Amino acid sequence: MKDFSAAKAAKLAKDYFRIIAGTFIAGCGIAIFSNPARLTGGGVTGVGTILYYTLGIDPGVSMLCINIPLFLLGMHFFGSKYGLKVFVGAVLLSVWTSFLGALTGYKGILDYTDSTNVLISAVCYGVLVGSGIGIVMRAGSNTGGTDILAQIAAKFTPFNVGSIEFCMNACVVLAGGIFFGVRNTIFAFIAMYISGQMISFVVVKWGTSLAKTAYIFSNDRVPDISRRVISELHHGGTLFKGYGIYTSKERNMLMVVVPNNQLTLLEAIVRDADPKAFLFISETFQVLGNGFTPLKDK
Repeated sequence: MKDFSAAKAAKLAKDYFRIIAGTFIAGCGIAIFSNPARLTGGGVTGVGTILYYTLGIDPGVSMLCINIPLFLLGMHFFGSKYGLKVFVGAVLLSVWTSFLGALTGYKGILDYTDSTNVLISAVCYGVLVGSGIGIVMRAGSNTGGTDILAQIAAKFTPFNVGSIEFCMNACVVLAGGIFFGVRNTIFAFIAMYISGQMISFVVVKWGTSLAKTAYIFSNDRVPDISRRVISELHHGGTLFKGYGIYTSKERNMLMVVVPNNQLTLLEAIVRDADPKAFLFISETFQVLGNGFTPLKDK
């Protein structure tokens, strides 16, 4: 029980470290790039930028004032799903944005008389905010905003969360175009797209794409290949029997999962054992169990 509690505490500490680091990275993207470049990257962040340039309200403050009611709304509809981690994520993003904005005066680090720098800021915003939010999401949290409204809307409409959230973000970006012009609106859509891609990459692939799955087809040399995989790579595999639809003959297939750094060795083993073998390799995003990350550690 003591070991379990220690592991649980370590995981919790790791999650909150991710939330702190992720919100800081996202805050850099907002305070140093998107806000100084007058880019509305969608959602509460974009609303904060519009309010800063129209009413002079600090973006971090306006984001917090919007996110807290949204958080309470999420608690009302979904209960404990919106717990402490989500609240901390939403608050920290606002705090980091205000802190970094105060350090830089929301002037950024680029000369925005050059439109190229506005595009550069859009790219930097997308990479930083997408990466930061992705890290926060990997900790089982989020930063509030329009995703809460989208989930509530999806509860009462036939539309899915992703479509609703995209429409909400697009409306914010288009609203920014009224104040900041067509050029900045186009750049803002680019920023929003990059941000979405980075979130997907960090949440799904980052830190997990560490292995490959190899499928090896050989008529009579699979036993030899299997023995060498065990003795030289120190990994197991799974043998399947099937039939080739072209030859109508029985064929053996060996499936082996190996770390990326052993892939070349596996290819050499197959080539030496059977030059006529058929081999194809696919990306493996996460491997848990014997020889890799133990399930209990995950």
